[in-house]
Amino acid sequence: MTTLNPTHEKRRPRLVVGLGSCGIAAGARDVYRHLAGRLAAEPAWDVELAITGCNGLCHREPLVELHDADGKVFLYGDLTPKKMDQVLERHLRGGEPVERFLLREADPASPAGAFLAKQRRIVLRHCGVIDPESLHAYRAVGGWEALRIALEKGPDWVLSEMKKSGLRGRGGAGFPTGLKWEFTRKAQGDRKVVVCNADEGDPGAFMDRSVLESDPHAVLEGMAIAAATIGADRGYIYCRAEYPLAVERLVRAIDQARAAGLLGEDILGTGFSFDIQVKEGAGAFVCGEETALLASIEGRRGMPRPRPPFPAQKGLWELPTNINNVETYANVPWIVQNGGDAFASVGTEKSRGSKVFALAGKISRGGLAEVPMGITIREIVEDVAGGSSTGRPIKAVQMGGPSGGCIPAELFDTRIDYDEVNRTGAIMGSGGLVVMDETTCMVDVARFFLHFTKDESCGKCTFCRIGTTRMLELLEKICAGEGDATSVRLLEELAHQVRNTSLCGLGQTAPNPVLTTLKYFRQEYDAHILEKRCPAGVCKALTTFEISPEPCTGCDACMQNCPVQAISGVRGTRGSYVIDQHRCTKCGVCRDVCRFGAVKTH
Repeated sequence: MTTLNPTHEKRRPRLVVGLGSCGIAAGARDVYRHLAGRLAAEPAWDVELAITGCNGLCHREPLVELHDADGKVFLYGDLTPKKMDQVLERHLRGGEPVERFLLREADPASPAGAFLAKQRRIVLRHCGVIDPESLHAYRAVGGWEALRIALEKGPDWVLSEMKKSGLRGRGGAGFPTGLKWEFTRKAQGDRKVVVCNADEGDPGAFMDRSVLESDPHAVLEGMAIAAATIGADRGYIYCRAEYPLAVERLVRAIDQARAAGLLGEDILGTGFSFDIQVKEGAGAFVCGEETALLASIEGRRGMPRPRPPFPAQKGLWELPTNINNVETYANVPWIVQNGGDAFASVGTEKSRGSKVFALAGKISRGGLAEVPMGITIREIVEDVAGGSSTGRPIKAVQMGGPSGGCIPAELFDTRIDYDEVNRTGAIMGSGGLVVMDETTCMVDVARFFLHFTKDESCGKCTFCRIGTTRMLELLEKICAGEGDATSVRLLEELAHQVRNTSLCGLGQTAPNPVLTTLKYFRQEYDAHILEKRCPAGVCKALTTFEISPEPCTGCDACMQNCPVQAISGVRGTRGSYVIDQHRCTKCGVCRDVCRFGAVKTH
């Protein structure tokens, strides 16, 4: 709870519903419609109903903020229409907050407060705060002011501030943004182009989607500043069609900016002209690679090409082209308004500022978090994300998506820094972070990601096309208990050949999940091959579930939750429960629901 109106001047109460994709998936649209109906039926309440985007607390959606007449703000979570009725009656009508639905984000001791306490929000500063469908709401918090400053002070000043900031591209490679802009600015060409890479394709990643849904004008403003700096007159946002809400809000924001004279001809009367178009991608992961992305915009098949020349020299239609991702552009207005030194004061010497992560997996508090560079993986997993959601020890995190790698728990004191993360064999990537506990099989994780990259290969490079297929075949054999003494040697050999001979980043980094699991979890490969067992109990061909009589309390949870009725026993009788191995499908539900550790794998 925070006080926005310290004078306690009475004002019209507001209800603000989080309508990002996470909230909508959890039922927020039903809550919004229910509220609209209730407020229409009781106009005496005189309450404003508004929307916002995702504030990062995805694990507590649907979320609703109640702004009372005194200017105090109360955040409610895990809502349903029925629960919202209680909030309306007891809080809005009776003035008494409903404590059991309340999220005390200002209290570091509360779960919501702990989630936010170590964050440093720059990119996410407006997400979950303003109405993403309103230009007025963005301008009310200083939006589009950075473009005015940039046009007044000129491209040399902007370029200097961008270099001072130390901002590195947040799309994965981490190339210095100011340097990339300078290359494009100095490139020969009568016309230049700005492109935003919003083709976020990593499994478990949703950073860019949330920013586009929650603060689209910040991205447009960042692109406009980049265009004014490098001398571009047109821009494209390449956004995958699987993000319909992001596309819808982007198109609306572009129309609003054009109508306000912030995009189009003679912007703010300065003679600067720049417009943006949204190009929807068909969902090919390889189109996240910049040259494949440019080919797709041009209407050609999305396949990478050799570099040099780099897009800064010859990009879209062979024009000098600057490409950054969503998060990179969203940082730009803040840097222009606050100065490069202010941004550089956050983070580490070689990794300045903050980084947005999508937190997923076996954690208590999944969602979107923006943390200062230099924070450790342990702090993110334990303090921000709240540790294990299963009560079992956390084994590893997978960082960087299919191009990233698996970092074991013993390396969780690694700082979030491009160089330090790279030294583990993983990469920062765009910011996906998946947490895994001891029930995760690391061989199966490598198989999963390699299956993804094999399917997403464009097929141009022989080693990427065929090498990933052969690697996947080896991993599938190991998971099926058919691996032998040569399997790991062949797997490593292929991994190095694919990495060293592929043309683009997809092929070059595809072996990372394999190489990091081999490096840190070799014992699991040995168990699959030599002992013909899966220590995590995931690979069905190598797993048998049994109920140990000692820890078993006879609670009946395993039998009640078995989907194929493979468990029998007498409720309340310790050690009476057994699993019929002929009926067992090895789904692992019995182990997941057992609170006493009685279900074992062999």
